[in-house]
Amino acid sequence: MNGDAFDVLRAEFVAATTEKAEALPAPALSEIAFGGRSNVGKSSMMNSLVQRRGLVRTSSTPGCTRGVNVFLAETRGGLSVHLVDLPGYGFAKRSKAEKLRWGPLLEGYILTRATLRAVVVLCDVRRGLEDDDLQLLEFASAERPGQARLETLVVATKVDLLPKSKRKPALAAVAAAAGRRVVGFSAVEDFGRDEVWQFIDRRVRGDAAP
Repeated sequence: MNGDAFDVLRAEFVAATTEKAEALPAPALSEIAFGGRSNVGKSSMMNSLVQRRGLVRTSSTPGCTRGVNVFLAETRGGLSVHLVDLPGYGFAKRSKAEKLRWGPLLEGYILTRATLRAVVVLCDVRRGLEDDDLQLLEFASAERPGQARLETLVVATKVDLLPKSKRKPALAAVAAAAGRRVVGFSAVEDFGRDEVWQFIDRRVRGDAAP
């Protein structure tokens, strides 16, 4: 599909919850969720995808996302989808009580959300996949009671922080650890944006196809 088809004509905040997945509005559009460790660049990546600077909140303080946040994106190619920002994890300074809440919230959303089509797991290309990332991949790939199995995509962010000569080997190392293809991404260079949108498009339109 032509890259222009992924130009985002409309992007807006829809809903959020810090308590339980059931507090979100009833499932409507297909949803693609984004998860990753705190300070991995998730908000910057999502803003790059929707071509808006400040729609998804970014912060220099790790762990800014404390709940499940839902955003609408409508593309020039006619795709309407909800992009879901999941709570960041792995930030030591977050209180134990908050961490305990995040577990049930994340698990409840991934296990029960009927319109969830895929989970995109982000990692910093310089650090690779860590234990938390692998656990999320395993959890999101498992069977869901009464729901279709989810597809997962691994995205290695902050590629622009590596010299160009080191990018391919670093991505290959992440792919080897993941046991699957990995998409490199840079919100600064707009690198990898079309590949992520192609994945989203396949998940949304593929499920909608007769």
